[in-house]
Amino acid sequence: MTENGEMTADEGNAAPRERFELDDALKEEIRAKVLGDGFMKIVQSVRRGGSQFRISVRPVEIGGERRYQAEMVDDGQVRVKNFDADSLSGGLDDIMSQKGARDLHLMTAKGDLHVRVTRKGRVIVSRSAEMDRKVELKPHDRVKNVPLNAFDSAAYLKAAGLADGEGRVRASMRGKYDQVNEFLKVAGEALKNSPRGDGDDSGARAFTVVDCGCGKAYLTVALYLYLTQVLQMPRVHVYGVDRRADVVAAARRMAASLDIAGDVEFVESDLAAFNVEKADMVVSLYACDTATDEALAKGVEWRARHILSAPCCQHELQKTLDDKGAFAGVMRQSILRERLCDILTDSFRAMIMRILGFRTQVVEFVSSEATARNIMLKCEYSVKPGQAGPVSEYLALRDYWHVTPWLETRLAAMLSKYLSRYE
Repeated sequence: MTENGEMTADEGNAAPRERFELDDALKEEIRAKVLGDGFMKIVQSVRRGGSQFRISVRPVEIGGERRYQAEMVDDGQVRVKNFDADSLSGGLDDIMSQKGARDLHLMTAKGDLHVRVTRKGRVIVSRSAEMDRKVELKPHDRVKNVPLNAFDSAAYLKAAGLADGEGRVRASMRGKYDQVNEFLKVAGEALKNSPRGDGDDSGARAFTVVDCGCGKAYLTVALYLYLTQVLQMPRVHVYGVDRRADVVAAARRMAASLDIAGDVEFVESDLAAFNVEKADMVVSLYACDTATDEALAKGVEWRARHILSAPCCQHELQKTLDDKGAFAGVMRQSILRERLCDILTDSFRAMIMRILGFRTQVVEFVSSEATARNIMLKCEYSVKPGQAGPVSEYLALRDYWHVTPWLETRLAAMLSKYLSRYE
């Protein structure tokens, strides 16, 4: 007996057992409680050196049938699996046969059972007082209402490397998965109440999208599939542009594997050298520094209705920004200087787009937990260019800091006629 009056599993047992092993009577008790009525949950944590392996099993309802869901956490990696009663029986054997120090907690409607196995192999069992709890069979975890779940995205997720061979999103790719989902949400919202181009079944021009700096094409391919399969747009052509030969080659292989290479075209080129006659939507996900400005400028020149751009690192303004008077204390601290320049750069970009006729919002499009670079410029060409308010606001901020933003220089031919009226 323990000091608290709890019985060790060795007492009253004539049959010998191996170190760390549960005796047969205890195993049968656990089995009967898990497989019988009133089972709620079983959790076991096994200590392995400095790490811990944890498994929990609970009953769930899937398609109107009773099933069991197991969650396994091993060194920070989480796996979830659903199975039937027959598989549960075998899995239960695996749980009870684990070696080493561990804790097992079993919950049923009638009460709890706790088993602790010490580092020396001693098995200590305690039971709660009898209870009368109501057991509710919880439904399987609801599938999240995200764009990549709005169509059959399994093949895409595997081809893009976002999911493993069994279709589970890789823990290391969860941030990228979330970013793509949030970007698709914004794209869908932008197109919901807006003209979608001339693409139709009659052979007219397809709705054209250009992904500037497409990289590994996570967004490029997902956007095409979302537009065609969820928004049901009849003709879509997407260009992915990147200057790196290796990523373009990999993106082409992915498109070929998904049988969409005819509509999703990858081009190895500097963005400045790439051109299309007309684009309906221009997107840019983390184009570095002035590459974001080039993507915005191209969208203007291609007369795009929608431009969605999530900037990345921004260094151009830092090279020219002076330690300005009252801001000297801010500018002296490198991290504050960097953040101030980020804010000013995106402010200048938003103002310039407004001057050129784009209704522009600067928003957080994804959680900061997914990435610190979570700012997006949402631009829709829908207002009269050159209005006095946006021009005066831009000139006041620009002249206060005595800088010329790179985007102004890039779009000087279009901006000069508006700026010159007020300078």
